Amino acid sequence: MKKIVIAIDGFSSTGKSTIAKQLAKKLGYIYVDTGAMYRAVTLFSMQKGFITETKFDKELLIASLNTIEIGFMFNEELGFSEVILNGLNVEKMIRSLEVSNFVSQVAEVSEVRRKLVEQQQKMGEEKGIVMDGRDIGTVVFPNAELKFFINASAETRALRRYDELTKRGDDVTYKSILENVQMRDYIDSTREDSPLIKADDAIEIDNSDLDLNEQFQLIYRIVQKKIEVA
Repeated sequence: MKKIVIAIDGFSSTGKSTIAKQLAKKLGYIYVDTGAMYRAVTLFSMQKGFITETKFDKELLIASLNTIEIGFMFNEELGFSEVILNGLNVEKMIRSLEVSNFVSQVAEVSEVRRKLVEQQQKMGEEKGIVMDGRDIGTVVFPNAELKFFINASAETRALRRYDELTKRGDDVTYKSILENVQMRDYIDSTREDSPLIKADDAIEIDNSDLDLNEQFQLIYRIVQKKIEVA
């Protein structure tokens, strides 16, 4: 069966990564979480003091980009690949609210985007890949055979994120997460370089009222039909 590139874009906390992982596992495809790559660069910037609540030294970050190595290591127990930053597993650290508060600012930097987009495009050269992010169907793979744009209300996304973080033991409030979601929506949609927009040929899925299984079944049926005619 011919392999294709599946691009999944959408706003933060819409469950893009979850559906992408499910599809990749079902199809035997490679899964790449591009958002995790930007989170890894953000964590690096925080650790180096390039970005704080009061400053963001973009020039220092740009000058250090060649020292950043991002990879993925498959975890058999979890069933998906975890993010490796300069040899260290940072999967849990990059999912914190602190990183979430800065990641959209880091993702605005053109030099960061160019570096990561180049890596992402290389990953998809052999096809058979599911990639999710903000600009996959518009910038990374504009010619992808299948594109999805995932959406949900800000309130729904904030509640999902709140449940996820509190179950993990993080001390967060729903209000702070909702504010974070709304802030990231604004930054992602209005940045000059590769803003978050729906590709003209993308299929939009609003999952506000769908559970994980309903969403997967809906999207998987579309994928099956596409692969059959590819």
